[in-house]
Amino acid sequence: MSDPMEQFKVVFFEECSELLVSLEEGLMQLQSGESDSETMNAVFRAVHSIKGGAGAFGFDALVAFAHIQETLLDEMRSETIEIKPEYIDVLLQAYDILSELVGAAQRREEVDENYGTDAALAMKNIMESSNTSAPEKLQDSTDEEPQNINVRIFRISFKPFEELYQRANEPILLIRELADLGEMTLKLDTSHTPDLAEMDAELAYFAWEFRLVTEFDQDAVLEVFEFVEGDCELDIIPEELSAATETTVAIDAIDPARDNINVQNTPAAKTNSGETVVSQSIRVELDKVDRLVNMVGELVITQAMLREQGSQLLVEQYPNLVQGIEELSRHIRDLQESVMAIRAQPVKSVFSRMPRLVRELTASLGKKARLVMTGEETEVDKTVTERIGDPLMHMIRNSVDHGLESPEIRLESGKDEEGTIHLSAFHRGGRIFIEIEDDGAGINQEIVLKKAIENGLVSKDTSLSDEEINNLIFMPGFSTAESVTNVSGRGVGMDVVRKNIQSLGGRISISSKAGRGSKFTMSLPLTLAVMDGMVVEIGDEKFVLPLVNIIQTLRPAQQEVNSLPDGRNVMMFRDEYIFLVPLYDIFDVKDAIHDPCQGLVVVVEGDGGVLMGFIVDELVNQQQVVIKSLETNYELIEGVSGATILGNGRVSLIIDIATVQEMTAKQYAKPQEFVPDTERSLSQEQISMEVH
Repeated sequence: MSDPMEQFKVVFFEECSELLVSLEEGLMQLQSGESDSETMNAVFRAVHSIKGGAGAFGFDALVAFAHIQETLLDEMRSETIEIKPEYIDVLLQAYDILSELVGAAQRREEVDENYGTDAALAMKNIMESSNTSAPEKLQDSTDEEPQNINVRIFRISFKPFEELYQRANEPILLIRELADLGEMTLKLDTSHTPDLAEMDAELAYFAWEFRLVTEFDQDAVLEVFEFVEGDCELDIIPEELSAATETTVAIDAIDPARDNINVQNTPAAKTNSGETVVSQSIRVELDKVDRLVNMVGELVITQAMLREQGSQLLVEQYPNLVQGIEELSRHIRDLQESVMAIRAQPVKSVFSRMPRLVRELTASLGKKARLVMTGEETEVDKTVTERIGDPLMHMIRNSVDHGLESPEIRLESGKDEEGTIHLSAFHRGGRIFIEIEDDGAGINQEIVLKKAIENGLVSKDTSLSDEEINNLIFMPGFSTAESVTNVSGRGVGMDVVRKNIQSLGGRISISSKAGRGSKFTMSLPLTLAVMDGMVVEIGDEKFVLPLVNIIQTLRPAQQEVNSLPDGRNVMMFRDEYIFLVPLYDIFDVKDAIHDPCQGLVVVVEGDGGVLMGFIVDELVNQQQVVIKSLETNYELIEGVSGATILGNGRVSLIIDIATVQEMTAKQYAKPQEFVPDTERSLSQEQISMEVH
């Protein structure tokens, strides 16, 4: 039997995901000392909201643990307990427990009854140790005047919409929570209740008016109603204190138990309320957004078909039709960009996990480092943000473990004992770039090459450029660690990073300077749904090349092309030799042009910044294409990242440039001697140094 509350649980867990990110970010700010009172309030609200939602669904273990954490945070924000670094350490441990309890509830898994006991006990010990002197303080103050605090009075009008109960909300729980904030009286409004014969038991008819005397501000009152925002008419009006009323009252004037509600069960007339608090955002299931994206994709395909047919019309005969097709193209592109913006979210959700990772790594490795982050608000498709978390963690771990030196070595080399890791994100050329830069020792190319040879990853007589040596760290099984630890040494990590980034249609490059540090740069598409591509023709087939990878298109002169003994061709391009890749051979296309001087060469940038020349027959056009997964609809094809439908209705394959680069490298793994053309004479050393 299906769970009738399932749709509401989905929303709850989505909110939990956001709240947990906010919670960890706030705790890290408290740990670093870069926080204010609002940070503590945000941390408290996150735990409070998770606890409140969990209680509505009966997640008892989650509620019990969150209650302890919430109580400690409440005492910290009220300054009853001082915020100390060691206390934040305990709260971070509690955050891990809370995250796992949320995950277990989402997976419908039972947790061991003792799970989280240590963290719960540690939090209780903090509260008990901080309150041990409370009786003495109470005894000392018996003859003193009562302590005064500021008091606020609010008049609150709360009228639920009829569908409130259907969204798993319960007004009595809100009323109890509101009563926890201070002294409250209320009036029940039953004027909208129909006759019994017309009443629907699943609809809400009652409304309430409250008068609340509290020490808390309006944000705390709003927080009580955060789960019913958008499901009710709500007015919160601060009441001006009269001249005869003191602006401060004694603490003991407010009921310390705060569990009594003075109820006047008298129907009240409908109040003439002010402006209704309206939510400025809505929560939409991701599946619905994906369906919308797919529909826009189909529109893009249809528009491409219309445009191709329209190109065959004479403008003089059908000027309005041709103009209409062009306007339709612009509108659909604007629509596509607007729809993709709905899926976009800041990379902050991923970046926020990294400060804690750096802190824990430096503690375990005995190093000192600070993480500087910029561009956290840079937006990218949600699918991309979900899949770059692991690669980022691997690279940050690599920077701390292998990049940064120990404090002693840094001081000896004239550096600050605390290393710096700069994590940044920015947009450029329709893509998102993420950089991880450290001021460590840089890549020791001699050691890297030696380890690669020892591990059998490259042969002794292989001649590699500096860039190729740097890229050896991405090879499976490569590691420079002398021993296996819980941080590194197993040769697993950086190769996974490259594969994950390539699976997103991205690429990664390295730049490093000995003694000064290294920089890893990830280039990723903003979305995995559409892309700008160049349609090329090879034989009778049409392929799509990602426009962002294309450097230049040219037809080389005969003297600019030279052949190797194995049949491969190289071409001089911008004062260096690049390999010419026969796509017709890789994809087994018949009747294609083999001579690059008769066809065209599309110079593309591959993984690691390596340039290659793709031999094609001709260019067809540049257009935006909708990416369809081959793996989902057919099967995985090596060298192809996906497919699209062109304007003529035919399916065209999208070439995966990084994979084609790997295929070519494997095919010609052995070093080759270069036999120069009779019109050119180049030394073997020059070719081995420049051709890569």
